[in-house]
Amino acid sequence: MRHRMNVYFPPELVKQIADLADRKKLSRSAIVEAAVASFLSPDGADRREAAFARRLDRLSRQVQRLERNVGIAIETLALFIRFWLTITPPLPADAQPAAQLKGRERYEGFVEALGRRLQKGQSLLHEIPDDIDSQAPPDADTPESEPSVQSWRSRDP
Repeated sequence: MRHRMNVYFPPELVKQIADLADRKKLSRSAIVEAAVASFLSPDGADRREAAFARRLDRLSRQVQRLERNVGIAIETLALFIRFWLTITPPLPADAQPAAQLKGRERYEGFVEALGRRLQKGQSLLHEIPDDIDSQAPPDADTPESEPSVQSWRSRDP
């Protein structure tokens, strides 16, 4: 036997209940009954907590991947800059305009090549194994004179 109960809802909530009832092809009473049962269910909180835990775990893994990718990008950029500064001699003043022109041409070629790689879905980060940290001891390939990403992070205030 069912008992009748009169409750008052804000108009926007009544509209949401009606819309959901129409979409699910259920009565408004059935929608409200399911919502109240879910709210009063002792395992409802556990399900919500489990859903939050799964979402937090997924977000945590995404943040770890982002940290890894940013670390790789920083190391790549730092090594390139160090290499470039080491091997590039200063140019005389009369050679600089030609060098600037050549630099612009090379940069345009670089941007085009980057665009092609991105359109194909190619990425340096996909070529680097995810477990790169477990393949070698920390800083095994890094000479003492080259600071690692970890040492840069420790310097930040």
